[in-house]
Amino acid sequence: MSFGPGETDPSQNLRGDGLAAAPHTARVTFDRRELDRILSLYGRMVAAGEWRDYAIDFLRDRAVFSVFRHAAEVPIYRIEKNPKLARRQGAYSVITATGLIMRRGHDLERVLRVLDEKLIRLVVN
Repeated sequence: MSFGPGETDPSQNLRGDGLAAAPHTARVTFDRRELDRILSLYGRMVAAGEWRDYAIDFLRDRAVFSVFRHAAEVPIYRIEKNPKLARRQGAYSVITATGLIMRRGHDLERVLRVLDEKLIRLVVN
């Protein structure tokens, strides 16, 4: 079996101590505070009957919390954390199913307010 450039044989001992070295796969994740805030909003929207399901993806360049109205659909919103944009527009964004960026910023709390305002409108009507 041959391996391409940058690939190594998974059985190859790279550390010299009997254990194979794990490949470096740094992933972007939500920390506990961020996830608590997102799940708090999610719980309120489920209670209001607007959201039904979610998915979390931890990718190399960003973390994504996808919200679904029905499990078999595309996500109606994606809450993304992209550290590469932290110094420019901000690491956090809320994106619709069509790709429209509803809000982007440096503070997760402020970015999620766009969805909180939607919840307030649902309760008032």
